[in-house]
Amino acid sequence: MRLITRRLQGLVLIALLATGPLAIASDPLPSWNDGASKQAIVSFVKKTTDESSTDYLPPAKRIATFDNDGTLWSEQPAYFQLLFMIDRVKQLAPEHSDWKTREPFASLLKGDMKSALAGGEKALMEIAMVTHAGMSTDEFEKIVSDWIATAKHPKTGKLYTEMVYQPMLELLAYLRTNGFKTFIVSGGGIEFMRPWTERVYGIPPEQVVGSSIKTKFDDSSGKPVLMRLPELNFIDDKTGKPIGINEHIGRRPVAAFGNSDGDRQMLEWTQAGDGASLMVLVHHDDAEREYSYGPDSKIGTFSDALMKDAKKNGWTVISMKNDWKKIYPFD
Repeated sequence: MRLITRRLQGLVLIALLATGPLAIASDPLPSWNDGASKQAIVSFVKKTTDESSTDYLPPAKRIATFDNDGTLWSEQPAYFQLLFMIDRVKQLAPEHSDWKTREPFASLLKGDMKSALAGGEKALMEIAMVTHAGMSTDEFEKIVSDWIATAKHPKTGKLYTEMVYQPMLELLAYLRTNGFKTFIVSGGGIEFMRPWTERVYGIPPEQVVGSSIKTKFDDSSGKPVLMRLPELNFIDDKTGKPIGINEHIGRRPVAAFGNSDGDRQMLEWTQAGDGASLMVLVHHDDAEREYSYGPDSKIGTFSDALMKDAKKNGWTVISMKNDWKKIYPFD
């Protein structure tokens, strides 16, 4: 009897070992509900990696680009890089006594973000330059790394690097498993993102495209460094995204993922290429589990015109409410 029992246990173990990986591999996107959005993604991957398919793409052409804010991680109640800038202003305030009466800093220090940003782009750029320039690239990397390791989201109390979308993490892994190279193409600062994207998304620094300020080579101290200057170099948003892709990647994407009007040109550029392509927009329509916003939001604006173009061009629109079983890894 003992011998029979052991044999049965052995057979069960062998069966589990044999079927376990297959069960896992059968659904590479477990946090996605079955539906048109998931099917569009899976179908695209299958046909572009099947050598017998007329839509087959060799690995070198399997380039997928992702916006960051609102596509890979949350962007409400404000862009996380803006919240970084606000924290940085507070940290630097003791060195700038004039900020107590000088806008936009006076309002920021009082916690009045609305008044601080009333000056529009000019005010925002002034905040950005004092918090992002005047230091070496290595110094800035450390500042960002220290902040991202401890700063927490004002609503959830979670680290910002925990405010990433679990379904998109699965999608990144699924694409890479099938020979796709994944890139971030964001309006956010390229050197704000690079210190942490590999750890959080599995996307290394050299595969991050973003906005930047000018830098200068400086060896006056005897050790060469790159100094960050208070001047804009490139804005990687809207029409800038295809330009950034061309300059940094050198290949047109075959798959592009965004969530707002700022991503329109990236998706158009992707669709204009030859062969199979996949264009996807994340629609924030889940007020209960995340946020619900669209045409009227100044952050991640998803206009009615963009929705209309998505339908006309056959782009896939992901409903966070209907297509995702969970939003964040901690759900």
